Amino acid sequence: MLESILDPQAWLVALGIFALRVGDMSLDTVRVLFVVRGRKGLAWVLGFFQSLIFVIAISSVLSNLDNPLNILGYAAGFATGNVVGMIFEEKLAIGYIQYSITSPTRGAAIAEQLRSAGFAVTELAARGRDGTVNVLQVNVRRKETGNLETIILEADPSAFVTAEEVRPVRRGFWRA
Repeated sequence: MLESILDPQAWLVALGIFALRVGDMSLDTVRVLFVVRGRKGLAWVLGFFQSLIFVIAISSVLSNLDNPLNILGYAAGFATGNVVGMIFEEKLAIGYIQYSITSPTRGAAIAEQLRSAGFAVTELAARGRDGTVNVLQVNVRRKETGNLETIILEADPSAFVTAEEVRPVRRGFWRA
């Protein structure tokens, strides 16, 4: 076992297994997010390649269990691949977010600034703990969330803002 740790070839094999697992798990993480968003075709393609890479990686480990570096490479690749997949998915920013913005005094100003920037805003009058508040609902593509949040913060730094992922069903205004 000590011999395998000192062997450069053993390190290369373990590094290869690590790279395969990073690729496998990155694809898997993104695939699951596409499944949740109902993107069947992309989920199928990613699932195909993810499982192909998995079979190659696991067979490389199982064919040489006496090298502990392979097992460590496999485990480290799994963990790293999850994080890489999350980062990759954040960069893709596929999907839609529904923001709910609650402001006791600046709701109309926030709505005006958001509309000026091209966002569709639905305004609701509501009653909060301390009286009347304005609740704004805005649906945006995930790629636009930074711009939207900047506008909200500039218009009312004390606004209460929540966000959740949504799947559009039909109709309505979506910023082009």
